[in-house]
Amino acid sequence: MKRFIPFVKSEPTVAVIRLQGQIANSNRGLDDPSLGPVIERAFSRGKPAAVALEINSPGGSPVQSSLIAARIRRLAEEKEIPVYAFVEDVAASGGYWLACAADEIFVDRGSIVGSIGVISAGFGAHDLIERYGVERRVHTAGKSKSLLDPFQPQKPADVKRLKGWLEELHDFFISHVKSRRGDKLADNPDLFTGEVWIGQKSVEVGLADAVGHLVPVMQERFGKKVRFRRYGPRRALLQRFGSSLVNDAVAAVDERASYARFGL
Repeated sequence: MKRFIPFVKSEPTVAVIRLQGQIANSNRGLDDPSLGPVIERAFSRGKPAAVALEINSPGGSPVQSSLIAARIRRLAEEKEIPVYAFVEDVAASGGYWLACAADEIFVDRGSIVGSIGVISAGFGAHDLIERYGVERRVHTAGKSKSLLDPFQPQKPADVKRLKGWLEELHDFFISHVKSRRGDKLADNPDLFTGEVWIGQKSVEVGLADAVGHLVPVMQERFGKKVRFRRYGPRRALLQRFGSSLVNDAVAAVDERASYARFGL
């Protein structure tokens, strides 16, 4: 009851936002539409001493990563609240983009960090449909509407254009990391090649600030009596009871593949 008594100082509170899973514009993944209200509540409920991000993500959509991180930074600056990121298994690619929204990044000794790069993957099925005598008919208005069609042989011009898009997104990612990490980054030629680092090595190259875990680090900063208030996205009632089982199963396979890239 002490916190309700006037003029009696209450113990500091740290708002904890859990960011786990693949970043994708979907009901299952991490995205700005579902996380927006969560982040707003975490910064606005009471006056937290800090906001902590618990991150366990192999990455995903660069746009959703950018939107989520930008929202966190906007609120942190508006409300003058420090943000700390705590990496669990992995903060790679878009997951690391989210970590860079924090003022300081902490990792476990086994955390996988980095993968500052952009990837596009798919399949070519033109030989398969030809083998079975399937004729595909495509009609377009606009010469680029069938760009990168997986049912046609790859065209050098299409591949060149795709690589240009990937390089542009990569430059965007690099500029974001440099703007957030600044002089902390080591002069390492592999830093922006998609390479990853483990635990203390990520600290040595400047992608993280220290090895540390949420509770002891926050207690060290704000005292042993610091309280934690946790926030996370809520799934819709029908979703929880299985109305989206097929979509969830497909998304789960995709997410599993994303983690598997890092041996997780």
